[in-house]
Amino acid sequence: MGRHKLGIAAAIVALLALAWVWPKGGEPPQGTLTATEPTASAAPSPESDGEGEAGDTSPDASESAAEASDPATAPGAASESPAIELAANTYDGPLGTRNHTGDDRVALTFDDGPSPEWTPIVLDMLRERGVKATFCLIGAYAEAYPELVADIAREGHTLCNHSWFHEFNLGKGSAEEIRSNLQRTNDAILKAAPGAEVRYFRHPGGQWTDRAIAVAADMGMESLHWSVDPGDWDNRTTEAQIRDHVFDRSAPGAIVLLHDGASNQKDMCGALKSIFEEFSRREYTYTGL
Repeated sequence: MGRHKLGIAAAIVALLALAWVWPKGGEPPQGTLTATEPTASAAPSPESDGEGEAGDTSPDASESAAEASDPATAPGAASESPAIELAANTYDGPLGTRNHTGDDRVALTFDDGPSPEWTPIVLDMLRERGVKATFCLIGAYAEAYPELVADIAREGHTLCNHSWFHEFNLGKGSAEEIRSNLQRTNDAILKAAPGAEVRYFRHPGGQWTDRAIAVAADMGMESLHWSVDPGDWDNRTTEAQIRDHVFDRSAPGAIVLLHDGASNQKDMCGALKSIFEEFSRREYTYTGL
């Protein structure tokens, strides 16, 4: 009988010990659904074509990689916040540059302007549809056509520094050379649009370097890449090719690279009409970033 009582007592003690250390159910560990920015080493390298912008980095592969590593997308995980998945891709561009909007909106960005012939047409198309976009301006053109820069800012579009004269090798220069180039460009933009803010820097051709990114950041500008590049800067690219590329590669969160100043704006503007129609059909919304 004594041994029996001792056995019961031991069992009670063991159960109490298990109750003490057993984890409480229904409460996932804190921070498991937090999105993280990819490191620069995980970003794809730009492919230079030697003429215009770098080859596009399609969102498909980067989104798949983010989903594989994000606990929020694992089988059985809660699907209450799709923005978490998109936010994980926000800085998936070369060297950690921004190439997604960070949510389910899409961004139209226009490079190499302002152009006295084409920028007003693009602005009219955006205004008709109530769309805000981002204009990556060349400093020399901003200085030559300040009234167009003022129009862009007045209509609520976002301003981006695209270097003084589209210098592909800018990022290989010294920090002082890069800063001088970007400051000269900002000065021209802000002289045309006093009180405006230049939020972003986009390196010509997407030829990013750590030094250029660091200098831009020190000047208060975020480095802006893209996820969709239809090659509209190339005269050989047709309207149909521009349209179809954007249709095929765009998804929620995409940043689309287009040009209001380069060499192929007629085809770009023709494709842009179709892009607006298709994005409307897909019920995409826009952001000026």
